[in-house]
Amino acid sequence: MLAACKSIFTLADLRSKVLFTLGMLAIYRLGAHIPLPGIDSQALADFFASQGSSLLNFLDMFSGGALGRVTLFALGIVPYISASIIIQLLTVVVPTLEKLNKDPEGRKKVTEFTRYGTVALAFVQGWGVAIGMQSMQSPDGSMVVMNSGISFQLMTALSLTAGTTFLMWMGEQITEKGVGNGISLLIFAGIVTAIPGGILSSIALLKSGEMSVFFILALVFIALFVTAAIVFIERGQRKIPVTYAKRMIGNGRPSGSQSTYIPLKVNTAGVIPVIFASSIIVFPITLAEMLERTPAVEMFMELFAPGGMLYTLFFVGFIIFFCFFYTAIIFNTKDVSENLKRNGGYIPSIRPGSETSYYLDNVLSRLTLGGAIYLSAVSIMPTFLIKYMSVPFYFGGTALLIIVVVGMDTMNQIESHLLARSYDGFLAKRR
Repeated sequence: MLAACKSIFTLADLRSKVLFTLGMLAIYRLGAHIPLPGIDSQALADFFASQGSSLLNFLDMFSGGALGRVTLFALGIVPYISASIIIQLLTVVVPTLEKLNKDPEGRKKVTEFTRYGTVALAFVQGWGVAIGMQSMQSPDGSMVVMNSGISFQLMTALSLTAGTTFLMWMGEQITEKGVGNGISLLIFAGIVTAIPGGILSSIALLKSGEMSVFFILALVFIALFVTAAIVFIERGQRKIPVTYAKRMIGNGRPSGSQSTYIPLKVNTAGVIPVIFASSIIVFPITLAEMLERTPAVEMFMELFAPGGMLYTLFFVGFIIFFCFFYTAIIFNTKDVSENLKRNGGYIPSIRPGSETSYYLDNVLSRLTLGGAIYLSAVSIMPTFLIKYMSVPFYFGGTALLIIVVVGMDTMNQIESHLLARSYDGFLAKRR
C-alpha cells in the first residue's frame, strides 16, 4: 500500500491528475464557506439550530454543509443531477435524443442539453430558496433576510445558479483532467466533511451522559459491518462463460478455440440510483417547507420526512426503478449479443443472437433486483437509526454507501494507471 501511494507521485501524469483533483476539491470546500449577501448569519444559525429537522440534515449532507450556511454552493450539484435524470428519461422516449446518444458527437449535444437544464433548474430552485428564506426567523424573532423584496430574490437566484454552474464545470474538469468521476467526488467531499462534526457530537453527548459507551460502540460496529457488506457486494459479479470458435491463422492452420467470460456485477449501476432517488425525493418536501404550516401540510411533511412511511416507500421505489433504468442504459444486452455473434463468440448451450440477448437479460435482471434490494436496505438504514435509536447526526447508509463506492471507483482508476506502467497497485499480491 505504501509503495503504491509513493508510486502515485513518481509518475508525472498521474501525480498531476491527483493534484488537480485535490486542488479542485479544495476550491469546492472554500466556496462552501462564501456566504450570500443580505443574510443575517447569526439569525440563520439560530433558525437551523431550532429546527432539528432530519430533512435539513439530509439535504445539508449533500451540499457539504453549504445549505445550512446558505453559501454560494448551497444548492450543491443537485440541479445537475435532476437535469441528468430528465435528459436520460427523455433519451428513452424521444427517438431523436436516442439517436444522438448513440453517436460520440451526438452525446456532446446531449451534454449541452443537460447543462442548459441545470442552469434553468438551478435558477428556479434558487428563486424558491430566496422566497422561503424571507419568511425564516430565529427563535428571538430576528429575520434571516435583512432586506426582503424582488432585488434580494433575483440576487439570490443568480448567485446560487452561478455557484451550481461553477460546480458543474468543476465536476466535468475533474472527470476529464483528474481521477474519478467529478460529480461523485464533489458529493463525496461534501459528505466526508460531516464526519468530524458527527464524531464531535458523539463525544459531547458521551460526556453529557446522553449517550453511553456501549451505544457508541454499537454504532461503530454497525458502520464497520455495513462498510464490509458494501465492499463485498460491490465486488460481487456473475461470470458468464464465452467461447470463441476456431479461426484460421496466417499459414492456413486453425487456431484453438478461446474461452473468456462476461462479468456481470451485482450492482451494475453503482451509486447512481441512490443519488438520483435522493435528488428527486426532496422536491415535494422542499415545496411543503415553503407553504403555510396548516395541519394538512404538517401531516404531509411528517409522512414524507426521512423515516416517514411515504418517504420510505417512494425512496425505495425510486432506487429500484433507477437501478433497472441505469443498468439498461450502460449495459445493452442486445448490443452485447450482436457483438459476440459478429466476432464468432457464443455462450455454451445458448444459441447466438436473440436467445443470447434473452439469456443475458434474465441473468442481469435477477442480479439487478438483488443489487436494488441491497442499495435500498443500506440507504434507508440511517433514517431508522435517527428515528428509533436517536442517533444525533445524519450519517449512515446513504453517506457510507457513497463514500465507499466512490472511494473504490477512484482507487480502481489509480490502480489502472499504476498497473498500466508496470507498477504494483494497491491490491498487489505478495510473492
